[in-house]
This record gives sequence, C-alpha cells and structure tokens, in this order.
Amino acid sequence: MKQKVALVLGSGGARGAAHIGVIRELISHGYEITSISGSSMGALVGGVYASGKLDEYEEWLCALDRMDVFNLVDFTLSTSGIIKADKVLKKIKTFIPDQKIEDLPIPFTAIATDIRNKKEKVFSTGSLWEAIRASISIPLVITPTKIEGLHFVDGGVLNPVPVNHVKRREGDLLVAVNVNAQIPVHRSTKIENKDHLTNGRLKIFREKLAQLIPVNNKESIGYFQLMVTSTSLMLSQISKLTLEMNPPDLLINISGQTCGTFDFHKAKELVETGRIVTRELLEKFDKNKEIQ
Repeated sequence: MKQKVALVLGSGGARGAAHIGVIRELISHGYEITSISGSSMGALVGGVYASGKLDEYEEWLCALDRMDVFNLVDFTLSTSGIIKADKVLKKIKTFIPDQKIEDLPIPFTAIATDIRNKKEKVFSTGSLWEAIRASISIPLVITPTKIEGLHFVDGGVLNPVPVNHVKRREGDLLVAVNVNAQIPVHRSTKIENKDHLTNGRLKIFREKLAQLIPVNNKESIGYFQLMVTSTSLMLSQISKLTLEMNPPDLLINISGQTCGTFDFHKAKELVETGRIVTRELLEKFDKNKEIQ
C-alpha cells in the first residue's frame, strides 16, 4: 500500500516550477498523490498534474529560453495590470485542453481572491482554466479575470499556501510546499538571483511608469522592483503565518531568494531544486519513521 498524500502547492511566481520537482520526487519515493490544492503557480502546476499532463507541461516549460518568455508576455497599458497572460494560457491549452475540475482523476482545488467581496474563492468545480487564470492574476502585474460578474486576482493575496482547502482522506499525509520560505538558498542551487524580465521589452513599461510616477533620486527603488519586492515579502509572511495556524505533516521549504519572480527561463534548474530539497527531506522523514 502506497502512502497517500494530500498535496498543497504554494504561490511564488517562477519559483513554483520547483513544484514539478517536488511531485516527481514524491512519486519516485513511492508516495501516491490523491488530492491537490494550489494558489497561483501552485494552482497551475497542480491542475496540470491532476489532468495527467505534467510530462508535456514540464517538457515545454523547461525548453523556454529568455526570448521565449518575452514572446509569451502580452503587455497591456491597462490600469489594472501590465500583462494579460492570455498568450501563455493559449499556448498551454494547445497540449492541455480545458476540462471540468470535477472530471479530473483526483480532487483539485484552486484558490483565487474575489477582489470585490474581499474574500477567498475556492474553485473545486467548473472550468479548470478559468480557475487557473483567476488564481495566477498577480495584482498590478497580470490583469484580473472576470467570471460571472466578479473580478478575481491571485490566490496568494489571501492564502498563498492553501492547506485548509485540500481534500483529505483517512490516513493520508498532508504535504505542503512553500516556495517563499525565509531561509537561505539551498547550497546546491546554482541559479543566478536576477529578475531578467525587468530588462528588455519591459523597459518600455518601466519608462512609461516613470513618466507617471517620476523618481528624482537615482538611488530610489523603482516602481516595478518595489511592487515585486513588496509582494514577495507579503507572500512570505502570510505563508509563514498560514503554516503556523495549519501545520502540515511534512513541510517542504524552498527559499524565496532562489530566483526572481519572473525567471521562468530558469525552469529546468528550479525543477531540479524542488527534487533535491524534497529528496533530502523525504530521506530524513522516512528514516525517522523507521526509528519510531
């Protein structure tokens, strides 16, 4: 009998690619994932796995280089965000067709934030891609999505590690993955800590924003950097508090300093980071079980 796992995948932008490595390592150690909940990138990876298409998604994601990422970004001058995210979701749909969440082979929930009513929205039925699109809408970066008259933004705003929304089975192991952990970068991680999306085509938007919000002091922090850094700090703190209130059986921590929020061209290294961190933790966990 395989040990059943209720898996919770947290938000964290590009660092969420590490979730793929976590899933791979859990399976290789003989664990069976029987339910998943996720916020933002965690919802995307979790939904892809639940639909049985993780192989295709990982192959595509890990093949992206920096220019591929730029070409998938559909910029907009909307006051509610600078990226629509329609191009990347349309691309993913070419090999992962939309389907109803309730028809997935394992229970799945995606968390978004209902910005009008100021509360969580738990998607456990309906369109898989509507749920994922809602969950990944990073405020002021990716434009909100509208569903049935309501506007939704990133699930990480209120619940970056949705431990309280994963479906449980008797005897399962609750495993949570936090990719915003306030810990040093893992010693084996060899990923340059630089957010390359702040260069290149995004420079145009930074210049336009500078016209609207001028920075007189050259040493002052820029708008985009301030937004990303503030959001990362917020996610880190909320994640910490959420996990203290709802402690999982096994917590897999990935440093929030592993890479920049939009470093998706580093997916291959991030997947490997997830594998290494999970492997080390599972070896300790299994050893402790044997001692007990």
